[in-house]
Amino acid sequence: MKKHNFSAGPSILPPEVLLKASQAIVDYNNSGLSIIEISHRSKDFVDVMENARALALELLGLEGKGYKALFLQGGASTQFLMVAMNLLEKRAGYLNTGAWSTKAIKEAKKLDDIYEVASSADANFNYIPKGFDVPSDYDYLHCTSNNTIFGTQLKQIPQVDIPLVCDMSSDIYSRNIDYSKFDLIYAGAQKNMGPAGTTLVIVKEDILGKVSRDIPSIMDYKLHIKSGSMLNTPPVFAVYTSMLTLEWLKAKGGVAAIEKENEKKASLMYSEIDLNPLFKGFAAKEDRSMMNATFNLTNDNLKETFETMLVEAGISGVNGHRSVGGYRASMYNALPLESVKALVEVMSELESKA
Repeated sequence: MKKHNFSAGPSILPPEVLLKASQAIVDYNNSGLSIIEISHRSKDFVDVMENARALALELLGLEGKGYKALFLQGGASTQFLMVAMNLLEKRAGYLNTGAWSTKAIKEAKKLDDIYEVASSADANFNYIPKGFDVPSDYDYLHCTSNNTIFGTQLKQIPQVDIPLVCDMSSDIYSRNIDYSKFDLIYAGAQKNMGPAGTTLVIVKEDILGKVSRDIPSIMDYKLHIKSGSMLNTPPVFAVYTSMLTLEWLKAKGGVAAIEKENEKKASLMYSEIDLNPLFKGFAAKEDRSMMNATFNLTNDNLKETFETMLVEAGISGVNGHRSVGGYRASMYNALPLESVKALVEVMSELESKA
């Protein structure tokens, strides 16, 4: 039996995507070769890369607006430094909302002046700071749209007159917002796009080429764009599976359609957390993530019973991060509503037993 997969990442993928990807591992396109054997310079894979890059822009409404899409390696963690190398000349501002923005700040500080425009560290990152000011002489503002560990999500896009950079690793393609407000977006594939191994970068070309430093070739966005996202050998299978996932999303009706499904899942999950006296949410209600619901038991004596019930129901991946404890239900695009219903039923049943 396929388990209900609430893993925070690498996470659930659509069954249709898994089937196509598994078939391609054996024989891609009736070529007699596996997708993981073909040359990345072959027409077969060049077509995959071009289709994936085009879909990445199309689904965010960014095609024809001066953006380029890249599929790179090194995870979002490499982007913490790569963003600064390409955009940081004097100083930049960072909104600190959790573990990943903290790490992004640490890496960027190795190059130049970095300022925290606001932080929610004072409450263990259970809310998103609001009403902060961003000086207009900063090179850019960096934010994280969704915080998987703490279960918070940026609901309002910061209004700034400088380039806006965003780590969208855990909620890209999940909700219908104006993505053109951002000048650079990066996201690890392993939440809403594909397997671990590739990172999507979407960058507005006109913000590049303005720093005075000599950027190492492999860290230079302009060189990656010039080479068609194949400056070095790309992660072929991860890009291919990401392409399949983007095709799946387009067939479902795109981001606007998946947002409605995600809203239903989140509404059901948070309703149970709020109404069931055995559970309490971690994140501030106004900043709750639609992707990652974080919660705790109000009675730790029920921990063993609850976790046994989860196993019996075939529910996997709900243990919370060590920074927060408790539980975390990650409800990415491919997670069906039925899985959320299964988790809610276990939570409800626990209340009836208590």
